[in-house]
Amino acid sequence: MNNFLIKHHIRLIATVIVIGALAFGWMPDPATAMAGIAILGTAPAPFPITPELTAVAVAYKNGAMIADNVLPRVAVGSQAFKYNKYPIGELLSPPDTEVGRKGKPNEVEFTATETPDATIDQALDDTVPIADILNARSQPGLPDPEMRAALGVTELIVLRREVRSAALVFAAASYGADNKVLLAGNDQWSDYVNSSPLTAIIDKLDTMMMRPNIAVLGRATFTKIAQHPKVCKAVFGNNTDAGMVTRRQLADQLELEELYVGEGWVNTAAKGQAVVKARVWGKHAAFLHRNMNADPQYGVTFGFTAQWGTRFGGSEYDGNVGMRGAQRVRVGESVKELITANDLGFFFENAVA
Repeated sequence: MNNFLIKHHIRLIATVIVIGALAFGWMPDPATAMAGIAILGTAPAPFPITPELTAVAVAYKNGAMIADNVLPRVAVGSQAFKYNKYPIGELLSPPDTEVGRKGKPNEVEFTATETPDATIDQALDDTVPIADILNARSQPGLPDPEMRAALGVTELIVLRREVRSAALVFAAASYGADNKVLLAGNDQWSDYVNSSPLTAIIDKLDTMMMRPNIAVLGRATFTKIAQHPKVCKAVFGNNTDAGMVTRRQLADQLELEELYVGEGWVNTAAKGQAVVKARVWGKHAAFLHRNMNADPQYGVTFGFTAQWGTRFGGSEYDGNVGMRGAQRVRVGESVKELITANDLGFFFENAVA
């Protein structure tokens, strides 16, 4: 066996030893870790995925976030993928269906535009000093610092996805020319005297080819419309124009399957500046047709999220942090939020003042 093959096998064995040790929780001292890195040389190695940290990343749920409900995740087979866009005209142009006793039925062909796209890697790191890990292990009852780091990083990744989704769904450019309206003055639903939100919504939804089955409202929008006297009267009856309707009551009034309210907050200030809080979902309202069975090749839906693989969590030793080094904890996912049929949604911009 020549020297090149010998060195190659040594690198492979060293890779298995170092990554396996990290995966099973053994924390090397800096000297040992650096020796392992020296053996590995410059050979590339994947970021080690840790089952325990992956479980934390996948299981994480933030009740305030609604992106997964509004733009459901759909698996794609590779990072680069294609999805179909269907022309609406075909569904509105029925051909002649009459057939003679020995005639041949008319033949139709459904066309679709294949649109190429690709998921985008979204990941964050946090470093946990070895001293913190050893300290936690020496004192039963202390939380695992790597698990805490994975939770914190996952929360930020989820929040960033929420921001991307809100920016897409609450953008006028995401809707067809006839499927959006900018409200102002007396038409805004915060004007309890002059506005009629239920009438305004129902009139617009009745013009759509496929009626929306979900609604997405910013928290400020929902708070105003839920207390609107005309809405309360429609829901409660008996001339009761005061109070506050529930999400379920408003959804039923509008014949919707679900009504989602964006509760999340985000800091819009530049790094290092005083915190400036803002709602992730603004003072708008969107009514969307969501098809949970749609995928990139079949089915029509307002939008979805292409996801390649699953969210993962992992850690590896980093000898360049502190005196003893640290475990670099990483959580990531590969996704892309898409609007696939902009005529299947209606957008009320600036719904409330």
